[in-house]
Amino acid sequence: MTMQKPIQSQTIQASRRRFLQGSAAAAAGLVVGFQFAPAGKAFAASAKAPAALNAFVRIAPDGTVTVYAKHLEMGQGSYTGLATILAEELDADWSKVRATGAPADAKLYANLAFGMQGTGGSTAMANSYDQLRQAGATARAMLVQAAAEAWKVPAAEITVAKGVLSHAGSGRKAGFGEMAERAARQTPPANVTLKDPARFNLIGKRAPRLDARSKADGTAQFTIDVKLPGLLTALVARPPRFGGKVKGFDASAAKAVPGVVDVVQVPTGVAVIAKGFWAASKGREALQVEWELSGAESRGSDELLAAYRDLAKQPGLPARREGDAAAALGQAAKLVEASYDFPYLAHAPMEPLDCVVRLGSDACEIWAGDQFQTVDQANAAHVLGFKPEQVSINTLYAGGSFGRRANTQSDYVTEAVQVAKAFGAGKPPVKVMWTREDDIRGGFYRPLYHHALAAALDAKGELIGWRHRIVGQSIIAGTPFEPVMVKDGVDGTSVEGAANLPYAIPNLGVELHTTKAGVPVLWWRSVGSTHTAFATEVFLDEIAAAAGQDPLALRRKLLAKHPRHLGVLNLAAEKAGWGKPLPKGWARGIAVHESFSSYVAEVAEISLKPDGSWRVERVVAAVDCGRPINPEIIRAQVEGGIGYGLAAALSGAITLAGGEVQQSNFHDYEVLRIDQMPKVEVHIVPSTEKPTGIGEPGLPPLAPAVANALMAATGQRFRALPLPATIKSA
Repeated sequence: MTMQKPIQSQTIQASRRRFLQGSAAAAAGLVVGFQFAPAGKAFAASAKAPAALNAFVRIAPDGTVTVYAKHLEMGQGSYTGLATILAEELDADWSKVRATGAPADAKLYANLAFGMQGTGGSTAMANSYDQLRQAGATARAMLVQAAAEAWKVPAAEITVAKGVLSHAGSGRKAGFGEMAERAARQTPPANVTLKDPARFNLIGKRAPRLDARSKADGTAQFTIDVKLPGLLTALVARPPRFGGKVKGFDASAAKAVPGVVDVVQVPTGVAVIAKGFWAASKGREALQVEWELSGAESRGSDELLAAYRDLAKQPGLPARREGDAAAALGQAAKLVEASYDFPYLAHAPMEPLDCVVRLGSDACEIWAGDQFQTVDQANAAHVLGFKPEQVSINTLYAGGSFGRRANTQSDYVTEAVQVAKAFGAGKPPVKVMWTREDDIRGGFYRPLYHHALAAALDAKGELIGWRHRIVGQSIIAGTPFEPVMVKDGVDGTSVEGAANLPYAIPNLGVELHTTKAGVPVLWWRSVGSTHTAFATEVFLDEIAAAAGQDPLALRRKLLAKHPRHLGVLNLAAEKAGWGKPLPKGWARGIAVHESFSSYVAEVAEISLKPDGSWRVERVVAAVDCGRPINPEIIRAQVEGGIGYGLAAALSGAITLAGGEVQQSNFHDYEVLRIDQMPKVEVHIVPSTEKPTGIGEPGLPPLAPAVANALMAATGQRFRALPLPATIKSA
């Protein structure tokens, strides 16, 4: 596949500056800002149309409250969580609350953690909590002021509950819909008082998901569902190896396929445009393309891994240094060493990549499950020679992403725009679709990694030294985020979870070797913690075995100064019955990890059969993600993270042979089957801390907890993912 260099547009550069400014503000503990419509005025309301009280909320005459969500809903429940925050301060009737995707407008809808509009890093609730509480409280104050003005009574005498404004003295009542238009004409108050959390009616309680019914009855609109007058479908033939290019092609047979409208070349390959998917697919099959592969990646996974192992024998760039790890290792009474291998992983969302583009001479409209609106808008504009404001994006539901739809090249979006451009402005809109095979082979993977660890124990069995070397590709190098996230040559996403290891070890060193390969890489659900948690938590169990200590007791001792880690660790162990007898052939393993400022511990119980087969029977998870907004969504996300992580632990691997990806669909890149899903219990730590992320943190502890349970059951070491399907007797 031909991969474009990230587009360094002025918009993306500005986003990067805002990212820096936002990071600095967060570090300084500044108050999160809230922006209304331009010039600080409320949006104008038109008769019978929903009244916009600010950028985040519109109220219809029938009292329906629509929350404009700046974060993509890709199955994680963000629409419900965001709406809950705003509706809480608004005192809305939950049965009348709806949510929809906000338009692409970074001035109004920037992710406060990124400085641009986009979803990722489990930031939705964390960065929107204060902002949406303020938006809800402001809208509530405007409704109260409107009622006070209409009824000629003091605003302080008006109460609000479940979407109804009331004045006890006069007996007057009005629903939000009756006052919305008048409220939209009010000047937003400069300051509002937020609720005491003790008075919360929605936050922390179970509220039905806003997207559940439409997804159950099929009315939810995903990009794959988009229908427009004259809409055509396009499939792109891409090179078989990364870095390949089109040398030439013969479209005659493809154009002879009934329903094929045109065949056009784009930077990523050759697109067949047709009246439907089947015609486009048959046309692509008939297409004859000659590829130029002289500059393409030609190495296989084994070759790359062998090179990584050689690199790990040498010191890398320092990511963390405390004490003198080398000296401690040299003086060890007992030395423990291990290395761990991790394959490339595909994201494999249920809805493969797709994007609809309608292109005019001076405007472009896009429909997509868009995860990085600001970046995608800028990159699409660059392709067309437009200004970003000439590109509008309709953000629809996405059928999963796990990071795939968020990349600085906007690959699937810009490809669709390039197809529309090559086809011609003013022509019918085009839906560019990726098949499952296109998606699995299409690039942007969790990188291949190798870890080498060594630990020193003193004569008393105490852990006195730890050296951790990580080898793998950077997902940040070459992107606009590099100046922020790569420091002194160290990509923070490569070492997260290792460089911030919480265990009390006096001599600790973490080093990184960043490699280069032609395989495009990207964040994958829980990013660096997908591999660092496994390496550190499995290695700690190996240390416990070498020291003759219980794995839980060792963790408790090393985490004495980390109460939130310790809190989830103890809760998971208690609920799982750590130390209590299990059925014959069963064993437990434990792991704890912090990612995205949330803390998760998991205990896995496995059963081992006489024939060497095994399964995960039960997983008990404890999570501390700050104040819970919707406990049911938290549980669902932790359960989902466990299932997604277990699929990777059992069978997930993208392998290369001669530079070509060997997997193509769910038959050889397997997702978890329903009969493989263990019983899962999720326990939430009560907290008054600010909410933090939950979409990703449930995944990292799963694989190490399972591997540690296997080690407890067999006495064998498990140092590579995916884990073996059967365990041979030692």
